[in-house]
Amino acid sequence: MLIILPKPARALCAGALLGLVPGMAWAAEPAPAPAIAEADPAPAAEPPAEPAALPDEPASAPEQRRRRFLAGGGRLLLTGGVSTFEGAGGGGIVPWALIGSYGTRNELGVSAFGTGVLTQDFTLAAYGGAVSYKNRIELSVARQNFNLRNVGLVLGLGNRYTISQTIIGAKVRLVGDAVLDQDRLLPQISAGIQYKINDDRGVVGGALPVNRQGVDFYLAATKIILSQSVLLNATVRLTKANQFGILGFGGLNGARNEYQPQFEGSVAYLITRKLAIGGEYRTKSNRLEGALGGTSFREENAYDFFVAYAPIRNVSFTLAYARLGQIALTRQNGVYGSLQLSF
Repeated sequence: MLIILPKPARALCAGALLGLVPGMAWAAEPAPAPAIAEADPAPAAEPPAEPAALPDEPASAPEQRRRRFLAGGGRLLLTGGVSTFEGAGGGGIVPWALIGSYGTRNELGVSAFGTGVLTQDFTLAAYGGAVSYKNRIELSVARQNFNLRNVGLVLGLGNRYTISQTIIGAKVRLVGDAVLDQDRLLPQISAGIQYKINDDRGVVGGALPVNRQGVDFYLAATKIILSQSVLLNATVRLTKANQFGILGFGGLNGARNEYQPQFEGSVAYLITRKLAIGGEYRTKSNRLEGALGGTSFREENAYDFFVAYAPIRNVSFTLAYARLGQIALTRQNGVYGSLQLSF
């Protein structure tokens, strides 16, 4: 699809916008136009000179190939978003319809991330990566380690007890293009699935008799408004997860084991080419309240406010204030930090 923008200013918007994601600086990096040498016509009386032999490869070619690789694929900067703590391309805690990394419809893209969340009582470390194919399909994997720190002692599990889970995800773009469809109201829409495997047997499946494996299904719609430097996203998720799956799936002893729809939303605004701010909101089901009596294990909705910075095309940093709601016994607020490498 070819878009002809009516004003040069809009062309500049297309280059500047996509810092909308935590860490985004959406700007095209067009290859320089080849120089065209104009030779004087040879005199008619003289035979044309034979062309000089072309060198096999200039001495700087390996360096040029390295720079082309580091420049990434052909898409605008960070139009795949950053990696969520569950591995999918999007914001920090909400997956978007955008396909991660920089690969275009003719390319393969890759990304890797590391994320840390520190609250009053817990820490969460997550890491993983994703591969995209033809800007249509995204495959991701993430590993999460949730450390209970001193809460483990209170629960009789020992100091710094850790619950770990692996998340294997897939996402496919169904319709629309968030960047190119500026003349249409239709957003980019993608469907995704996440298979979560919780390793813990002491709490999950032990003290809390719940399932240790579950599958989330989600549908995401993302709209980028280039003229306003704004990204909007809405995601609907069907899930059985407790605290994103860290506390297992479904209710106690098989109760409340049905899928429940949850809403997730994101908004981001580009301040400069490399600096963006935004926020996210994610609802969660509440299946385990009262597991230890009273309001223990109540589950509340989560949100964050982020600042993102992209010093170069392939690297983005995200820093956020996150409110995760009550986890186990008390409400948890803290700092969220993430680093992503993308090609």
